[in-house]
Amino acid sequence: MTSSVLSPLDTAFLRLESAAAPLHIASLAVFAGPPPTLAELIGLLASRLDQLPRYRQRVVEAPLSLGRPVWVDDPDFELARHVHAVRVPAPGGPDETRALCARLLERHLDRDRPLWETWLVDGMSDGTWGLLSKVHHCMVDGVAGTDVLAHVLDVEPGFPPIAEPAPWSPSPGPSWAQRVVAGLPRPRPSTAVRAVRDPRALGREVLTDLRGTRQWLSALVPVQANPLLGPVGKERDWLWVDVSLAEVRRVAHDLDGTVNDVAEALVCSALRELLLASGTPPQPRAIRSLVPVSVRRHGSAQDSALDANEVSALLALLPVDVADPHERFRQVRDELRRLKTSGQAQLGERITAAAGTVPPPLLRAGLVLGFRLPHQHLTTVTTNVPGPPIPLYGLGRELLALHPFVPIADRLRLGFAVTSYAGRLWFGITVDARHVHEASVLGPAITRALGDLMT
Repeated sequence: MTSSVLSPLDTAFLRLESAAAPLHIASLAVFAGPPPTLAELIGLLASRLDQLPRYRQRVVEAPLSLGRPVWVDDPDFELARHVHAVRVPAPGGPDETRALCARLLERHLDRDRPLWETWLVDGMSDGTWGLLSKVHHCMVDGVAGTDVLAHVLDVEPGFPPIAEPAPWSPSPGPSWAQRVVAGLPRPRPSTAVRAVRDPRALGREVLTDLRGTRQWLSALVPVQANPLLGPVGKERDWLWVDVSLAEVRRVAHDLDGTVNDVAEALVCSALRELLLASGTPPQPRAIRSLVPVSVRRHGSAQDSALDANEVSALLALLPVDVADPHERFRQVRDELRRLKTSGQAQLGERITAAAGTVPPPLLRAGLVLGFRLPHQHLTTVTTNVPGPPIPLYGLGRELLALHPFVPIADRLRLGFAVTSYAGRLWFGITVDARHVHEASVLGPAITRALGDLMT
């Protein structure tokens, strides 16, 4: 793969990383035993790496930050630098496993190498083993991340022979001048030209953008101050809970919603219990969640490349003040329906695309101004990405559980990642361990909330 420039959104994920907040997405895939050797795992990844060309590339900054960064082949790439083994401390239960993974996820990825790593996690008391995968958010979004998993694992339970790795040699990197030119802003077609080409499409776009602008401006109203909002520390807790996907679908059908509506309502219920446990009475405007939505188009270059971020976002107020679980669900469902037709996601996508026309120094300053300064507009993030619907296998062992991880940053001390796999809906909850002390209520609250909606 030849060098390519990072998109404005990918660049933003790179720039917004801080000492206290690494911005990698991750998952822990738990497999039936016995665990493989580290050499077997490296052999499997080596045989599939030709399908993931970005995993051999590193980020190179433009000289003097005059352009956006570019991806270039790493001339010193060694797979063994990215694949490691670690053992869960005794007694090797779920608590020890989560704590070990949380410590590994607190560490930043090395910017001088391709921005990913995989850990073979052994020593679990029940005989299972895990693959902890970390990938920087500037490389993939959640949808691409699940596609990567499908490319590495198998759909058949047998132990297929590991193929010989395809030959690979790094392409020469761009010169000093080429790196500057590659990352310079690119002009977009003028409004006048687009008006001549397709005036109706432009008119529809303008109306959508006006609706979206109104919705984005409404999100500037601060939410209630609460313990979930403030400077983020370096220590992380990572909590897991899973529920039956069939039961979630039944609730969605019975209450005229979607699986995503139910998942968001379960998160809302958990946040309500967390506020109550922390002694903070939930108010009508207490929680606003950033809800990423995929704008990935099947058949696009990004879709086939399994890299780059193709996401926008909705900003949803969650009715944590509502005590009745069914009414709380209805309000969550109606809020998400309203936002889906509000133009928020489309406007966000176009703003991101327009950022490619902004000189990189100004874009960097804008990111700092928009995300580093104190604010009180967002409280959490909730990302829901459908995962593989069928069982998968790694080195002949069945994948039993898939725990997702979403990074937290920018004064958001709590984040929820949701994914589906083989009949279960898996929740991964990322917690700022220094500032959020009642997070243990969240998992049981999600389970109870689903039961409440089924009655």
